Amino acid sequence: MTRSFIRSPLMTFVFWLVLSFMTLFPVWWMFLVSVRQRVDLFGTPSFLLDVSRMTWGNYQAVLSNPTFQKYMINSLIVSTSNAVLVSVLGLLAAYAMSRYKLVGKDNIFFWVLTNRMAPPAVFLLPLFLMFTLWFRVGDWSLFDTRLGLVLLYCVFNLPFAFWLLQGIVDGIPRELDEAAYVDGASTFTVLTTIIFPLAKPGLAVTAILTWVFAWNEYLFASTLTSVDARTITTGLAEFVTVTGTNWGQLAAVAMLTLLPAALVLALVQRHIVAGLTFGAVKG
Repeated sequence: MTRSFIRSPLMTFVFWLVLSFMTLFPVWWMFLVSVRQRVDLFGTPSFLLDVSRMTWGNYQAVLSNPTFQKYMINSLIVSTSNAVLVSVLGLLAAYAMSRYKLVGKDNIFFWVLTNRMAPPAVFLLPLFLMFTLWFRVGDWSLFDTRLGLVLLYCVFNLPFAFWLLQGIVDGIPRELDEAAYVDGASTFTVLTTIIFPLAKPGLAVTAILTWVFAWNEYLFASTLTSVDARTITTGLAEFVTVTGTNWGQLAAVAMLTLLPAALVLALVQRHIVAGLTFGAVKG
């Protein structure tokens, strides 16, 4: 009796309702803060939206700020460049591991994955030294550059792409490659005409998830940039000053930071499920 009650549709509905509330309430509260006037933020807390006192002034102030616009452009460039680079390199690495007999293949695969398993803070000091001292040509260095962030995010996103695409490439029959080689095709032709079209679902998932990972990253972007290459996530800290915190604009920036990733995931959610299912079934 108890077990059937727990598994009943009502309990399932209640469970997902509570889980949805716990997940979405912080987002709703952040939106409320972003559309409230400064004086209302220190009054009696209210979970309801008072339309009569709602203001878009925080969003207008943020969107008209050249610094915010620069941070947004930096995030878009870094995230998109990293997603494209990681997807291409991940597909090439997965193809090599799948089709060629490499010495220590299993050890290489495990070693690559360990780069994703390690806490990012472990790499912070070595990377700071590399960006500021080792990779320096005259007055130029990787520190505070978009190129530096793109290459850095590859260190952590490429193992994930490699792992995800490995099963997908393994699921593509080798006979297709062999038939193409018999017809005189080169490796590049096989990659572009056979592997790439069949691996499109996995590539789409890889590009989307790595884009989101790069977009949301904060630790390295805040440490290895100062002015020119700062991203939108690091810009959130600028609203916390010694004279106080501008909660309204801080919440507005947080909402604007959340929207692109949420829209991307909402629009391509079906493709993400299809890509992950393809890799799981074929791999």
